[in-house]
Amino acid sequence: MVDTCFLSQGLTTLAGLLLLPFGSLAASQIEDQAEQFFRSGHTNNWAVLVCTSRFWFNYRHVANTLSVYRSVKRLGIPDSHIVLMLADDMACNPRNPKPATVYSHKNMELNVYGDDVEVDYRSYEVTVENFLRVLTGRIPSSTPRSKRLLSDDRSNILIYMTGHGGNGFLKFQDSEEITNIELADAFEQMWQKRRYNELLFIIDTCQGASMYERFYSPNIMALASSQVGEDSLSHQPDPAVGVHLMDRYTFYVLEFLEEINPASQTNMNDLFQVCPKSLCVSTPGHRTDLFQRDPKNVLITDFFGSVRKVEITTETLSLQPDSGVIESSYKKDQMVEELMEPLKYAEQLPVAQIIHQKPKLKDWHPPGGFILGLWALIIMVFFKTYGIKHMKFIF
Repeated sequence: MVDTCFLSQGLTTLAGLLLLPFGSLAASQIEDQAEQFFRSGHTNNWAVLVCTSRFWFNYRHVANTLSVYRSVKRLGIPDSHIVLMLADDMACNPRNPKPATVYSHKNMELNVYGDDVEVDYRSYEVTVENFLRVLTGRIPSSTPRSKRLLSDDRSNILIYMTGHGGNGFLKFQDSEEITNIELADAFEQMWQKRRYNELLFIIDTCQGASMYERFYSPNIMALASSQVGEDSLSHQPDPAVGVHLMDRYTFYVLEFLEEINPASQTNMNDLFQVCPKSLCVSTPGHRTDLFQRDPKNVLITDFFGSVRKVEITTETLSLQPDSGVIESSYKKDQMVEELMEPLKYAEQLPVAQIIHQKPKLKDWHPPGGFILGLWALIIMVFFKTYGIKHMKFIF
């Protein structure tokens, strides 16, 4: 009996020792999953959308940028996290048959200008210098918050650019250029300053692939509308407006984005396939060798959408307001107001009266006693020297 007892206890102990590694393994897997949930990925999204072209015949470039702006806002990125740069104001252009509108589809089906567009840099503010300053954070202290890229090392940034370009450069305002080397160095500065977690660069211009050839910073994924030696072609001509409304590549990208919602599981590999050469005429390109994650594991909403900051707690939070606490705080505020002296405003003239009143003329004052004494001394010296007979030469 004693042997049986010892045998059963030994088997129980052995089973416990065998189950211990499995239990610890399961616990470690749960911890790893929790760490992956909290530590991987990003905590905020930003977008820098740039149209570099002026003049009415470049209407499509403004429509390209505003269309991307509309999509990222629809997917959750707020205006406070979007830096919008438009080199020309097509909505207010005298040639626009419908003022205050910019259309991206023929027959004027979709107005992408809307009534809530916040343009941060417009007209001649859109320069190479300002663009690089926005990216690197080297801007004057007087620059308002809406014109700043306030990203950090947990930020996923979408940078979209459109305009006229060539092999290794993109024109700004038809007066200056940014080269692929300058752009690559700006991204490296951003990485060194911990201004991004992952960066998606999209460019719609002729020979667009040449703009990402010099990139060397980590965690950058790049897409372009055309290869070196190819042109990016326009799309959607509209007789009423008199110009093309969009470029082909951006048109099909935005057609793809219209099917995306904030909970979508569509990945970046799907974005690479949206505009084959049969549709774009040019050959779109992409570069992923600098990016650490597999594009099939990167959601579209990682860049075009927005994440929300969530704080996990084990405490129970009461959502019903405590009437006692509110009443006591209200009484306390009343007591503070009673103890405070009433504010008094200085009696001043109305602003309009202050602005329009004429300057008051100075009052005339007779000369002081010193001046009179000085004149008397001069006259006495004169009479003593010349006498009265010389008075006739004075009067």
